[in-house]
Amino acid sequence: PYGRMMMLNDLHETVILPDGQRLRLGGEENAGGPALLHGTRHLKDFLLDTGLPVWIYNIGDIVLERRVIMPYRQNSVHITYRMVEGNAPIRIELRPAMNFRMHDAPVNTPLPGHFVINVMDDRYEIAARDTDLPHLRMHIYGQGSTFTYDRGIIRELVFRVEESRGHESRGDLWSPGYFSVELSAGHSATLVASTERWETILTLRPTEVTRSETERRALLLATAGNRIKDEIGTELLYASDQFVITPAWRREDAARAHAAGSEVRSIIAGYHWFTDWGRDTMIGLEGLVLIPGRYAEAASILHTFAGYIQDGLIPNMFPEAQKKGRYNTADATLWFFHAIDRYLEYTNDRTLLSALLPRLIDIVEHHIKGTRFGIKIDPDDDLLTQGAEGYQLTWMDAKVGDWVVTPRRGKAVEINALWYNALKLLEQWVLEAGNDEYAAAIAKRADNMKLSFNRRFWYRKGGYLYDVVDGENGDDSSCRPNQLLAMSLHYPVLDNKLWEQVLSTVQERLLTPVGVRSLAPGDHDYKEKYYGNIRVRDAAYHQGTVWAWLIGPFIDAWLKMYPADKKEARRFLEGFVPHLREAGIGSISEIFDAEAPFTPRGCIAQAWSVAEVLRCWIKTAE
Repeated sequence: PYGRMMMLNDLHETVILPDGQRLRLGGEENAGGPALLHGTRHLKDFLLDTGLPVWIYNIGDIVLERRVIMPYRQNSVHITYRMVEGNAPIRIELRPAMNFRMHDAPVNTPLPGHFVINVMDDRYEIAARDTDLPHLRMHIYGQGSTFTYDRGIIRELVFRVEESRGHESRGDLWSPGYFSVELSAGHSATLVASTERWETILTLRPTEVTRSETERRALLLATAGNRIKDEIGTELLYASDQFVITPAWRREDAARAHAAGSEVRSIIAGYHWFTDWGRDTMIGLEGLVLIPGRYAEAASILHTFAGYIQDGLIPNMFPEAQKKGRYNTADATLWFFHAIDRYLEYTNDRTLLSALLPRLIDIVEHHIKGTRFGIKIDPDDDLLTQGAEGYQLTWMDAKVGDWVVTPRRGKAVEINALWYNALKLLEQWVLEAGNDEYAAAIAKRADNMKLSFNRRFWYRKGGYLYDVVDGENGDDSSCRPNQLLAMSLHYPVLDNKLWEQVLSTVQERLLTPVGVRSLAPGDHDYKEKYYGNIRVRDAAYHQGTVWAWLIGPFIDAWLKMYPADKKEARRFLEGFVPHLREAGIGSISEIFDAEAPFTPRGCIAQAWSVAEVLRCWIKTAE
């Protein structure tokens, strides 16, 4: 019944040298005191080995290595310490610190009333009494391992990131005691923490877990084939894997998929706090699943979302650990057509297309006659309009209380670009199916809509496209990146005589080294930084803040305009290479400040950021 939880928050690591000297490896900060960096000065290197984190410490003549692995599809973590060099044995003390809380609960959430620890041989199990919370099980492998029971509370820890985001930032952790284990040169010790059953935890020893995960990652690389040609592509491929999930709490999905000889898969939008979102999934499908060659999983994802279509809409998102989706989206369903098109390009799976075609026709018919949230066709111009009081329906969806920051009600530019693309794709697919009459009707609607689009959206004075026309306050001339989709999609709705001018404006006013600004500088709503409490941050979220995923539509549009210039297109990705060594190391952040130094913000690992950078990295390879 639970989603993501904070179970094991920290390990206080202490190295005891042969002369009895004690050195803490980590650091912490308590309220009212200075930040204690302890032995962080001994950290000499950090690297990713096939995408897995490795820390190297130098302590005198001792070289100590720490590795962290999470076994695939387990709620488990293995923390392994290996003494690479050293003249005499040392001991390491590991003190687990915890607070059983939902991942999005405040850090000052009170500790459970009582923790209970059960010990059986070398197995340690911690439970929060009088709750149905999962149990945390721990097991240690190593020479001369012991456990000392001296439970206590570590009080008033300072959480700086929460503080910077305007959240509660002081909280307590509980510790049951500490493990101690001996290390000598060439030997290792591993602490395992898990919520799995003991039989699962003990099935494989740490060396076998490492071997299994290394082999799995080699298979990921092999499955992607010759698309991955260099270290950056490889690193992004490993990053892509962490977003492809099994939503275990949606058991009906699992049963339906199992009956079809498949399994339910989805894409989590970002770490640490996002769930699986329809829009993010459809945009990210090519980079996260198709480029890696995971075609069966791609089909499963498409079938999963098709199974949730209601009134011509796929879910906008699934709340944490809930079975039912929320449908407040005007674009996710249209991105669904794009995702199917990309899937067919890689697989030519006409069986899937035949299975989904009735649902796709149903989607279009619902949009034509009108569906939820005011999503409907304007019969005067065949443009798609949307909007309902209190709802945010486009990807610019920030909302604080009752305040929808960027409502964009009316005819939004990217919604209509996606609508045209969906119509043209459906025309193609129903023609394949032999339904010439329906294909002709769709083609006529698409042609009429394209004429209206180019007449209504061209903002001659600015040399770019309106962001919204026929909105609550008329036509919105804000210079935003949404207009890129009028060029970038399979079927571009924008007349090609306007491409160069639009692309030039976007490049000059919105492009940065790490993505595309959500609003041009100089606009009265423009914000340079995404920083502060939730109201301040959400006011900046789509008002200048740079989004990494938008580099995808920009490069697609660029290559539509300059198909032979892959070298220049690759240049637009160069800023992401150093970013792989900051924030969420080995991944791509959700957003960045709108001005230099373009500080990374938001999720440290965002699905569509990784997907679009990987996709474009492959697309621009020469």
